[in-house]
Amino acid sequence: MVGELEDAFREQWGRVLAALIGFLGDFDVAEEAAQEAFAIAAERWRRDGVPANPAAWLITTARNRALNRIRRDKTLASKLPLLALDEASEETMNATTFPDERLELIFTCCHPALSVEAQVALTLRTLGGLSTEEIAHAFLVPETTMAQRLVRAKRKIKAAGIPFRVPPDHLLPDRLVAVLAVVYLIFNEGYGGRGDLAAEAIRLGRALAELMPDEPEVHGLLALMLLLDARRDARFRDGELVLLADQDPSLLDRKGIAEGRASLDRAIALLGRGPYVVQAAIASLHAEEPRDWPQIAALYGELSRMTDSPVVELNRAIAIAEADGPQAGLAIVDRLELGDYRYLHSTRGELLKRLGRLDEAREEFSRALELAHDETERRLLQRRLAELREATA
Repeated sequence: MVGELEDAFREQWGRVLAALIGFLGDFDVAEEAAQEAFAIAAERWRRDGVPANPAAWLITTARNRALNRIRRDKTLASKLPLLALDEASEETMNATTFPDERLELIFTCCHPALSVEAQVALTLRTLGGLSTEEIAHAFLVPETTMAQRLVRAKRKIKAAGIPFRVPPDHLLPDRLVAVLAVVYLIFNEGYGGRGDLAAEAIRLGRALAELMPDEPEVHGLLALMLLLDARRDARFRDGELVLLADQDPSLLDRKGIAEGRASLDRAIALLGRGPYVVQAAIASLHAEEPRDWPQIAALYGELSRMTDSPVVELNRAIAIAEADGPQAGLAIVDRLELGDYRYLHSTRGELLKRLGRLDEAREEFSRALELAHDETERRLLQRRLAELREATA
């Protein structure tokens, strides 16, 4: 029963909270009501069993608790327009056909009036159901700092009158880009080793694909995350980061790859040609052996034209080096203006090493090490430097 309750919380929290925010118009009151409903569920479901429609049960319970609290609290009543509701409002609720308002909630959380940090935190708290402590731990900040970030975000939503709705058609493309960027940022935070965050991002991606089935970039992002996450067991060995070329193909999650490719196929069927679709296509090619490096390089070229990003060009240079040799890749790298971007230096060090220019390679790996903060990355660079020292000893 404990497992069923935990599953229900993870699966239903976002929908329950979205329905309550849509009804109440207040994040804090809605969250308190949702938490109370889940606490009641923990007691009653253990005794009576999980109801046939857990979401409806939770929403009904939370909504009734919220109404009771509003009627008792005159100060709160003056702030919320719900006091016009009479007793019949509870009785006329349809307990089986609540609208799914998660889409409205995620667009509210990712509104451009909020900082990116606030968007990420609020999305994880409201859609993902992560506690303030869990979010703070994931982003390596004190819990008090994260709590203040969430409070400020909620206040900003109220003060700025940010509407709880899906944007109108003329604003939807730009707003969707922001939503997808937040989900992918959450995934990337987890991809470095915090698998719980990566899993949460994939869960958000699935929800978006369910709620926006005709948006190719939504399916493209889901495909990309699934395909990258399928490499999770191959990317680390005994706690150490393993480079792509050294990863064991037998450790790839074939089920995850198949699911990712199915999402990619859906995106392509919808005529998707956006950056997430292209990145998913690249990730799909990386799951094949042997890799088609010329095709990967060509796709990075297409992505580079879309984004005009020097980081994408750096990835194209790596693919070119695999297809045409390290000198061809280095020629591209040397044209990039990426300053102290650590992956520029580690990539340049790798290409110089292959060309036998070991002293220059050592300088580049040393600079990358100075710029790296992640301990697994630092240990990888230290191993590279040790290999160079042995080669020149």
